[in-house]
Amino acid sequence: MIRSRWMAATAFGALLLAAAPALAQTAQPLAAAAAPGEAPSRGLSLRDMAMMERVSDPRVSPDGRQVIYSVRTTDWDANKGVNSLWLADVAGGAPRKLAISEGGASGARWAPDGGAIYFLSARGGSNQVWRTDRTGAAAAQVTTLPFDVSGFRIAPDGRSLILAVSVFTDCDTLACTKTRLDERAKSTLQAYDRLPLRDFDHWVDTRRTHLFHQPLNGSGLGGGEPRDLMAGLDADVSAGDTSFDLSPDGKVLVYGAQTQGRGEPFTNNSDVFRVALDGGAPVNLTEANKGADGNPVFSPNGRQLAWLSAPRENVGGDQAAVWLANADGSGAKKLTDWDRGASGLQWRTDGRALLVSAADEGQQRLFSVDARSGQVTPLTGKGTVGGYEEVAGVLAYAHESYVAPTQIFIRTAGEPRQITHHNAELVARLQLPAAEAYSFAGWNGEQVQGWVFKPVGAVEGRRYPAVYIIHGGPKSPWTENWSYRWNPQIYTSAGYAVVMVNFHGSPGYGQAFTDAINDHWGDRPLEDLQKGWEAALADNPWIDGERACATGASYGGYMVNMIAGKWNGPWRCLVNHAGVFDVPQLMNAMDIGNFIHEFGGPSWERKDVYDAFNPETYVGNWKTPMLVLHGSKDFRVPMEQGLATFSALQRQGVPSRFVHVPDENHWVLKPRTWVDWQQEILDWVGRYTAAQ
Repeated sequence: MIRSRWMAATAFGALLLAAAPALAQTAQPLAAAAAPGEAPSRGLSLRDMAMMERVSDPRVSPDGRQVIYSVRTTDWDANKGVNSLWLADVAGGAPRKLAISEGGASGARWAPDGGAIYFLSARGGSNQVWRTDRTGAAAAQVTTLPFDVSGFRIAPDGRSLILAVSVFTDCDTLACTKTRLDERAKSTLQAYDRLPLRDFDHWVDTRRTHLFHQPLNGSGLGGGEPRDLMAGLDADVSAGDTSFDLSPDGKVLVYGAQTQGRGEPFTNNSDVFRVALDGGAPVNLTEANKGADGNPVFSPNGRQLAWLSAPRENVGGDQAAVWLANADGSGAKKLTDWDRGASGLQWRTDGRALLVSAADEGQQRLFSVDARSGQVTPLTGKGTVGGYEEVAGVLAYAHESYVAPTQIFIRTAGEPRQITHHNAELVARLQLPAAEAYSFAGWNGEQVQGWVFKPVGAVEGRRYPAVYIIHGGPKSPWTENWSYRWNPQIYTSAGYAVVMVNFHGSPGYGQAFTDAINDHWGDRPLEDLQKGWEAALADNPWIDGERACATGASYGGYMVNMIAGKWNGPWRCLVNHAGVFDVPQLMNAMDIGNFIHEFGGPSWERKDVYDAFNPETYVGNWKTPMLVLHGSKDFRVPMEQGLATFSALQRQGVPSRFVHVPDENHWVLKPRTWVDWQQEILDWVGRYTAAQ
């Protein structure tokens, strides 16, 4: 399950001037990782994973000579991540950590002339915009708002910023919002007259994220009071800068938002709005479409506007298409007719094509979309592409796979070229078994894809215990990536075979494949999982199917509970993190109000469907030992679901263990806590899969 945004409400649920040596920290190049001929010596440990440098968000300088990107390192003692900014030269050489990273820095964006870099940092006590020159030697604070800035974009002329800031919509000044927050802090009570009450891991304070225009002075720092461009509007924009854009002349702002008032929690219908920066009311450009519209972007010449649009309201996994119109929104037409769901829409700087990413048969690929014909061309192959940007003919993107954590790659002409080598020394010492893809006939005889991994150090002729990892979402597929939550290499390193399947409902195999799970949470995916397990055992006799455990989180945890009631025969043990026990209760208590689309309506209107696919219905059949783990700040699948699962297990005398993960949400994010959490899973699986 992932956080709900304009297009993500479908799920249960990251350069050429050299810095002076005194100001820089140099990444180890791949060539220095290990002596020639030295063989990898071991598998991936939990501590290895927790301490890895996490690379993301590449941004190309206006002249195409440098890339700035983010790296998250781990402060083990403080049990938290620390964000920093690095510069890499497109021409080659070791990347350099910027000195201004001390105190934390992320979300870097180049000034239009390339002479400065703007970024976000909370070093002053709240998250504000800061500025540095290309050397990254010193930083100056740009904004001094009384509370956090959650996102920003620099105007094309470099003279102002657009800021994403959460305010009370009936306040006409930022000071008013600050005063009200201070007054609320004096009380332990918070009253609500409408949904939502909670968002992922916190109680909402009824503010809305609006876009503000912040003028800059001659030094590139904030000058004057920022002006609310959505004043009085009962609407949110997403914090990231992909939810809004400025026209190249800096006169018009476009953004994606919902404006349904009290009905907003129950729909995913969002729209693209257009407003002049010098005043006037916002204009809805996509009112006719009842699905999700968002991610608007102006063409480089300012003559056209593109955005992403999904056609159906409240249909999880509805694939977004690219739409194109004149800059004022007139003449809108659907550009792509493609059986994949586009995301991350950007224009190429020559205006001839757009860039999107999409799940595609177990990969998360980057694609080019011709701006005239709509023809879609893949730019990457196997693996997962995260952030990306193209400037001056230089395409930079973050790429990862099952055997390689994220690195930044450059493509100008010909083959891509890797320009970062973070974690190279560690990775060179690790045995990381490759994923072996397989396919089988699943529900309705349709082809379903999966992967099998051999354990580290596998020896011909031996048989190995297995872990079956079931993905969440349910419309969040496995793709060939380097996960910091459920990484199969953690289990291969512990001596297990790993099996993973993209059952019906997983995006990347066409809209019909994704839609097949609607009204069928508990049968069609379960059939795929059963047939996928049988196919994996048949093709891989080295897997010991009598020493196996099934694991899953979120929807995967729901499916573990369904397995316990309807398919518990093959399993020595089960592992359920943040899983679902009672679907009707969940749908009425979770933070997403429109998630009932998965069952075609509310529980009181479709009781037969809910009962048929509710784990609670089959609790009387539970007998397989189960580990249950749950975070106390999980408002996507509230912890009561895990508590109910454990209570039912205990009441029936089924061997079980409950692990409370304090102060964690639907995910486990703190590095030391993550290590302890994973160790609980490894200990439980090891207890039941040991040879007898």
